Amino acid sequence: MPETGQTTERAEPSATTIIYEQPLNERMRTFLRLEFLYNQTLYHRQQPDTWSARAAVASILEMLAITARGDIRSDVLKELERQMAAMHEFQSRPGVDTSRLHAVLENLARLRTELNAAGALFMQKLRDSEFLNAIKHRTAIPGGTCEFDLPDFFCWLNQSESVRSAAFDEWLTVLRPLCDAVTELLWLTRQNARPRRETANAGVFLLTLERETPCQLLRVTLPADTEYFPEISGSHHRCTIRFLAGSNVASTRPVQTSENVPFLLTTCI
Repeated sequence: MPETGQTTERAEPSATTIIYEQPLNERMRTFLRLEFLYNQTLYHRQQPDTWSARAAVASILEMLAITARGDIRSDVLKELERQMAAMHEFQSRPGVDTSRLHAVLENLARLRTELNAAGALFMQKLRDSEFLNAIKHRTAIPGGTCEFDLPDFFCWLNQSESVRSAAFDEWLTVLRPLCDAVTELLWLTRQNARPRRETANAGVFLLTLERETPCQLLRVTLPADTEYFPEISGSHHRCTIRFLAGSNVASTRPVQTSENVPFLLTTCI
């Protein structure tokens, strides 16, 4: 059982490798997008400049858009319950580090309690914000958040960092129960699987997945200095991984390599 820790304090990926992830269901796709936007918000929120403040607000608005579709809170609670049930099954297995297992279970229980306490309408405060709504309506227009379009936004951006920080703290307090739970669930999903070495002959690898234990997430690990990147297509039953050469993707169209490509494959359930 891997060690757990604070939800937002995970080890960074190795500088010698790059990991490509492919979700195999809609729930995992949503979770990955939320994690990406949450991390982006936290990063820019720590920066003192106004451009980072703009980027952080934009990420928050995108999270609001994602959570407006379907009942994301219910999906997260169901996944928390599933992971907790899976952790309980480990208790009877020999060789399990019970202290680590209990730490994981306690953290999942805490996240479930916090998300339950937030209530079904926990995002409504942000959705009703006239300030955020004005920015959201202008983001559909290219360059629509310029100072002459949104003078109140421009005024806020030029307030002291402490004023902006207080606003971000208020917004993130609303988002944190959901986003921290998603971050923890994705960490568990990634950690509960082990990579295996595979080779894509002539740049193609075909993967058949077990129907009894559906895979939620594929992870392809490559050396950071490689010129190849994977293009993954398929479903939770069968996938094709093609490796394309993209050393200069900005100016030339990537093409599939004819070389054999060794890589690490992780199938996360």
